[in-house]
Amino acid sequence: MMSCQVQQKPWKAAIYETSAGGNQLTKIEQGSAVENSVRIKIKPEEKFQKITGFGGAFTESSAYLLNRLSKGNRDKILKAYFSEDGANYSLTRTTIASCDFSLSNYTYAPVNDDTELKHFSVKEDLNDLIPMIKDAQKFSENGFKIIASPWTAPPWMKDNNDWVNGKLLPQYNRTYALYFSKYLKEYEKLGIPIWGITVVNEPHGNGGNWESMLFTPKEMTDFVEYFLGPKLKKDGYGEVKMFGYDQNRAGLKDWVDEMYRSENSSKYFDGTAVHWYESTYKVFEDELQYAHKKSPAKYLIQTEACIDGDIPKWKDDSWYWSKEATDWGFDWAKEEEKYLHPKYVPVFRYAGDIIGCLNNQVDGWIDWNMVLDKQGGPNWFKNWCGAPVLVDPDNDEVYFTPLYYIMAHFSKFIRPEAVRIGFENPDKEIQVTAAKNPDGSVAVVVFNPSDNKKNLEISLGNQKVPVHISAKAIQTVHLTY
Repeated sequence: MMSCQVQQKPWKAAIYETSAGGNQLTKIEQGSAVENSVRIKIKPEEKFQKITGFGGAFTESSAYLLNRLSKGNRDKILKAYFSEDGANYSLTRTTIASCDFSLSNYTYAPVNDDTELKHFSVKEDLNDLIPMIKDAQKFSENGFKIIASPWTAPPWMKDNNDWVNGKLLPQYNRTYALYFSKYLKEYEKLGIPIWGITVVNEPHGNGGNWESMLFTPKEMTDFVEYFLGPKLKKDGYGEVKMFGYDQNRAGLKDWVDEMYRSENSSKYFDGTAVHWYESTYKVFEDELQYAHKKSPAKYLIQTEACIDGDIPKWKDDSWYWSKEATDWGFDWAKEEEKYLHPKYVPVFRYAGDIIGCLNNQVDGWIDWNMVLDKQGGPNWFKNWCGAPVLVDPDNDEVYFTPLYYIMAHFSKFIRPEAVRIGFENPDKEIQVTAAKNPDGSVAVVVFNPSDNKKNLEISLGNQKVPVHISAKAIQTVHLTY
């Protein structure tokens, strides 16, 4: 008898590059084989976390700015973020009532001691925020998930009766749990299903500057285990994902130890949310790995990141590729922590952090505001930040910064339910990650921060794809049959 060996179909490689030299998610030709190329071997048999998605945040500031633009530019931005032709965002975040990136302070429960929340209303969201989300839904062929986060409970529920700092008073534990249930119901009625929630944004506080509410790990875990988890389950929202923590990665260990302290507490937490603000260069790999190993089946999602501490540069791509950005810690960090906050290259920080997170078990990565103005606002506290898309509403102008294209290198090609896979990379100057999508395609993202062009050879199975990546560039190599 003759044996018949099935021949694997050859992969087709589509290569996209964003570079300091001017490429913006530009499709480039496959290179020719070069001797002494960096050989990157993709290992699909090595499987890691399942990907939840990538995206940005719906805030009142972003939504307000979109409403000030012409319909053409408004649609252009939403299509760029959510359509298949654009970045195809799949995982997003929004705020439960106001935050610093709101036009003013507001709550859905403005009447003091309304313990049954009879006066609960999301009317403040109807002018800007909700229309932005609804229009994004129209442009999204594949749909997207939303994680919703409150920055604080209504002030009257707190021990300081203030928007900033303070703790939830024990007598309002049930009322604050009801607050979430009411929110989920109101948004559901508006056709906006909320996929996940966090208990509060940044439970360590933000220096006492804008909306915040303080929790210790035990206080938050107790609230979820005894009040919020049971209430949402009782009201039919047990399938809504619950995320604990929602602040910087350096504090992860203490939080996951408490969240997953017992079977009864663990059953209500679906995962942990983290931010990147502890350092401008450090991924905190050990902390991420610790959180994953503590409970491997749980989600680990980066819920907020932005270029903070600088007024964004308008129509100046070169700044985003230059080591001139500073963050809040450049001026304000304690002396012994200043080494964590050196100047950095915005593009490098985004690309390096996303790859570092993926390679350390993070399954979702969410940017902060999708749209801001030339000042880095509006922001009622004047806490200016950057965003991938900047606008000048007075002149109806739009600027897609290089950060937009960096986000798209991941969100467009690594789709929900993809599985991160292994690789070998012998070159310490470049960073790599890879994932296999549900449709069988493979996305390989390569980041080259060096000043030198690199010749690569990406091998998958018995096929080798020669690739040339520019200096100071990021590439996505999308392999399909």
